[in-house]
Amino acid sequence: MLVTVNVVLFSVVVLVLFRLRKAGLALSRQVLAGLLAGVAFGLGLQFVYAGQAEVISDTLVWVNVIGTGYVSLLRMIVIPLVLVMMIAAVVKMRDVAALGRIGAAVIGLLIATTMIAALVGIGVANVFGLSAESITQGARELAGAQMLTQRYETVAGLGMADMLVRFIPTNIFYDLTEARPSSIIAVVVFGVLFGLAALGVAADSPARGEQIESAVETLRLIIMKLVRMVMALTPYGIFALITSVVAGANATDILELLTFVLASYLAIAIMFGVHALLLVLNGTSLAVYFRAVWPVLAFAFTSRSSAATIPLNVETQIRDLQVPTPIANLSATLGSTIGQNGCAGIYPAMLAVMIAPSMGVDPMSLDFIAGLVAIVAISSFGVAGVGGGATFAALIVLPAMGFPVTVAAVLISIEPLIDMARTALNVNGAMTTGVITKRWLGRGLENQATP
Repeated sequence: MLVTVNVVLFSVVVLVLFRLRKAGLALSRQVLAGLLAGVAFGLGLQFVYAGQAEVISDTLVWVNVIGTGYVSLLRMIVIPLVLVMMIAAVVKMRDVAALGRIGAAVIGLLIATTMIAALVGIGVANVFGLSAESITQGARELAGAQMLTQRYETVAGLGMADMLVRFIPTNIFYDLTEARPSSIIAVVVFGVLFGLAALGVAADSPARGEQIESAVETLRLIIMKLVRMVMALTPYGIFALITSVVAGANATDILELLTFVLASYLAIAIMFGVHALLLVLNGTSLAVYFRAVWPVLAFAFTSRSSAATIPLNVETQIRDLQVPTPIANLSATLGSTIGQNGCAGIYPAMLAVMIAPSMGVDPMSLDFIAGLVAIVAISSFGVAGVGGGATFAALIVLPAMGFPVTVAAVLISIEPLIDMARTALNVNGAMTTGVITKRWLGRGLENQATP
């Protein structure tokens, strides 16, 4: 009975949010309303049903129908969006050299900001005096350690060459199912090759070239229409997701590791400041930028998935920031797998600093810092843009430093809380990269900025 009442109240709030849309309220304000409503509803469940965890859990089962459904819809269009937009970008551009310059600039910026993020993580961990030995390992953490050890065995043998090979598709239909962590990059590679082949056919037969360009443009318009249809559901998805996060939070776990949480959020905030500084130095108005991107960051925060955020990322860059389509598509897709500032930069660097003293290593030594930053940069290739990607990055970085991987399990209980902000930082890094690349290389591509 109580669960039914909660679901009815939840439905009423969804209806109110729908009324805001019908009233013509801007999408960004609808998202803000959904975010605030989710916080209030989640706290209300915690307060009213304190000590009745089963009621909250049963309520969240129904709340997650909307939240998980929304994320599923976004993930549904990720691969079609990446494939079609990549083919369209190549066919439209007709300039392979320009595509190469864009790719090099995007990857260079992503890796450079990830190295800065690693330095920030090292600095914050040292300032806070974080130590792996100071964290108590409970039964849940020890169980997680065993799981991580088993998972590590599947990635331990991956070197830089192995990770690069993973980006090459061997079966495009397999990668279209997003079966591998590197599937998105593999689809990007296939899309580029397919587009180049289309340009070759167009060169041989101009008549067929016009048909190809017309067909690709039609597909692109259909995909973008689908993206906008799903984006219209964002306020309800955000409401459900944040309700689940707030209502399901474990205050005990958070308090036990509060210092690490605070240090992590400080490092993330500093990196947001670095992004802002880079944007200002490249002539971008921060007011215009953050007004455009914050709904995307809100979804990234609640979904904990850089990959699921790709459609919103691409759409916002093209529509609101006037980033040309090739740049927006490459920065969003590559940024979900390469050079994630939060998951692949800050997190593994902080863990390495925490472990170093117990291994007899001075975390302030220049040799240690230089080696760690280099390993973070290399290992940031191919980290999956989904919840848990930071743990995967740690499984690559820590063994490369000669450190044990089981320490990452100590932080499993608070991972969702920190991972939300890390994911928002990852996505902001990708969008910052897109805007800066536009400033550097966007001349001549302006006609591709509007979908």
